[in-house]
Amino acid sequence: MGDSRDLCPHLDSIGEVTKEDLLLKSKGTCQSCGVSGPNLWACLQVACSYVGCGESFADHSTIHAQAKKHNLTVNLTTFRVWCYACEKEVFLEPRLAAQPPGPSPKFSEQDSAPPSHPLKAVPIAVADEGESESEDDDLKPRGLTGMKNLGNSCYMNAALQALSNCPPLTQFFLECGGLVRTDKKPALCKSYQKLVSEVWHRKRPSYVVPTSLSHGIKLVNPMFRGYAQQDTQEFLRCLMDQLHEELKEPVVAAAAALTEARDSDSSDTDEKREGDRSPSEDEFLSCDSSSDRAHQLGAGGRGRRRGHCHGRPEPAAHGHAAAVTAVHQPLPDTSPVHLHEGHAKLASSPPRASPVRMGPSYVLKKAQVLSSGSRRRKEQRYRSVISDIFDGSILSLVQCLTCDRVSTTVETFQDLSLPIPGKEDLAKLHSAIYQNVPAKPGSCGDSSTAQGWLAFIVEYIRRFVVSCTPSWFWGPVVTLEDCLAAFFAADELKGDNMYSCERCKKLRNGVKYCKVLRLPEILCIHLKRFRHEVMYSFKISSHVSFPLEGLDLRPFLAKECTSQITTYDLLSVICHHGTAGSGHYIAYCQNVINGQWYEFDDQYVTEVHETVVQNAEAYVLFYRKSSEEAVRERQQVVSLAAMREPSLLRFYVSREWLNKFNTFAEPGPITNHTFLCSHGGIPPNKYHYIDDLVVILPQNVWEHLYNRFGGGPAVNHLYVCSICQVEIEALAKRRRIEIDTFIKLNKAFQAEESPSVIYCISMQWFREWEAFVKGKDNEPPGPIDNSRIAQVKGSGHIQLKQGADYGQISEETWVYLNNLYGGGPEIALRQSVAQLQDPDSLHGEQKIEAETRAV
Repeated sequence: MGDSRDLCPHLDSIGEVTKEDLLLKSKGTCQSCGVSGPNLWACLQVACSYVGCGESFADHSTIHAQAKKHNLTVNLTTFRVWCYACEKEVFLEPRLAAQPPGPSPKFSEQDSAPPSHPLKAVPIAVADEGESESEDDDLKPRGLTGMKNLGNSCYMNAALQALSNCPPLTQFFLECGGLVRTDKKPALCKSYQKLVSEVWHRKRPSYVVPTSLSHGIKLVNPMFRGYAQQDTQEFLRCLMDQLHEELKEPVVAAAAALTEARDSDSSDTDEKREGDRSPSEDEFLSCDSSSDRAHQLGAGGRGRRRGHCHGRPEPAAHGHAAAVTAVHQPLPDTSPVHLHEGHAKLASSPPRASPVRMGPSYVLKKAQVLSSGSRRRKEQRYRSVISDIFDGSILSLVQCLTCDRVSTTVETFQDLSLPIPGKEDLAKLHSAIYQNVPAKPGSCGDSSTAQGWLAFIVEYIRRFVVSCTPSWFWGPVVTLEDCLAAFFAADELKGDNMYSCERCKKLRNGVKYCKVLRLPEILCIHLKRFRHEVMYSFKISSHVSFPLEGLDLRPFLAKECTSQITTYDLLSVICHHGTAGSGHYIAYCQNVINGQWYEFDDQYVTEVHETVVQNAEAYVLFYRKSSEEAVRERQQVVSLAAMREPSLLRFYVSREWLNKFNTFAEPGPITNHTFLCSHGGIPPNKYHYIDDLVVILPQNVWEHLYNRFGGGPAVNHLYVCSICQVEIEALAKRRRIEIDTFIKLNKAFQAEESPSVIYCISMQWFREWEAFVKGKDNEPPGPIDNSRIAQVKGSGHIQLKQGADYGQISEETWVYLNNLYGGGPEIALRQSVAQLQDPDSLHGEQKIEAETRAV
């Protein structure tokens, strides 16, 4: 890269440091508690010689840095440098090593030395013979780092190890660290990034202590506080939801249009979703469903199911131009494409024909800009690396058996919670599959319908006998495919569960069925082993056979599914040993470098044979799309990049998309919209870290990727968008005027001892407006919506609903806001009414004051 000072402004505070000094300090102890290494940290502040322990002990290094405001510290085992102010790793190899004067023999002035990333990959660049790292060193397994148990935290350790061995996610946090930015507390993504960096570093310790991440998840969800055993699936859902929440970005209009175009190509239009249609018999049989779908889907869309974390459900300055250069050895079976490039060159203005398009004719569809006077709040769509990797979608259909009308809905899932069918259920299920008829409702209800004390005793005895008897005695082995078939089995809707048909306008017998509409890159499967009844809980210990390779989902796909790759290979499996009341979690994970399987049991990591994995009592499984074709595609791109043709133009591509190309079986269209604004330039708020967002590609590589994957747009000229800058300034002015005017009017209102009339406003709408004027939300609120706090009396008079969440404002304030945003209805309290409702009046007034005090 270029000078590290361009990336971290705090490097000027470092004194003269040599590697010998650090090696000497590494043999010492923590100056606060006396503990010895490994993983001591040395302060790099000028004239400061402090050495402290890390998170493995009391973390005195962090305490020292915060107390003294010393920003930079170096790990004396790995020599990795961390800046507390920037909250990121910085690279100091040129400063730490004793370099002779003169130019470096390995890199020319146009080249830039690649940073020392923990998990290296194959570059799109010419191999530099001066690289000193050997192939053998690069093929050594990494990621084999245990995690210390913090007190019944095996559920967290197993989940983190399983996620750590999901290459697309880990590669993102290692190679796209500059994209890990958030202003949301507790910044769990930063804690996870630091943990992954430690686990996958070449000079890794035998184990790490995930204190920071554990503390952050407890702030997010109080359920994980204390030292009680928790469910690993609940932890996974909460962690991934929070990571998505912190890393999510709005989907720009151009990208959304591209997505909608793809959806329309796959016949997944709004008209088809809402319209009536009568499927053919073979379409009917290809779209099965399951009864309690809302509970069995791990997620109902992003921004979707925060409730899963609170109950107990079944368990991303102008730089310098530089040439592209990098040298890495390939990782077995992955062959990712990787570039370490210099700073992207930013121009001060757009080119004469903006944006520049070379080669084939590329078209950038401009997004429609929402006018400041818009009266309708647009529904914003968001995405993140979490949703890109783990989100899939299911097409659910309900068919009326009288008129054949079919209603459809599309549900997003993050994981699938599958029932484990019993012996009787398997017989019914196989019979239904063989006869091509829907299974009866409730046929796979986890084999637990017992009620009452007598039934409880009988069920307890039966399960005890089952647990003490070899599984072969009870019949055929349950397979993962059986669990999937049970999940997707059709349900008859009749009796008390009849379907309300909109065409017939009455209750009718129906059938509900569903299929997968879009397959995720990584499929997370949760087996419902735990059942919690009112009087007791129990665990289903039946062995479920699962494939290590070649899990085929074609039988469960909707006809509209556009996924080309439908088979999955196992990445990791989390197991639970014990009962519903207590037990222990471990994880089996396949190392991406050497392909071997390892058992992760807290701080202990042991190599195991694959037969051990196959015999495990699986609870949560992570499958990845088979990617043989993707590996060949990456190798072809590497070969193209190796062709030295100086005359070729250079193109910019999204770093995040390139990471997808490195690790996804189906990366999808190129998404350069993520670093461009709707006018084709760089948004002013992103130009400071544009190097983190883009990678430079030779023209031949760009054209190959574009022809193969589509998307775009093509970009070979970067400039800061002046139009966006004007819009930002106008928006800031609008926000300041609105908040200043409101505060002025509200102060005058509160100064009145007995106002003749008081107006009510919904606090829900007011909080949206407040988030907008404070800059927390880029979209202005829609029209004022007082419908939640209003009730209409028989005479048609609108009154305040008792117990409503409302605030009190003056008539002048109401007129001001209503002229800006419109809406209603108007709710006014006259003086006599306001006196009768004095407690509520005071409550509402305090709300408004509290909400605006910090503005």
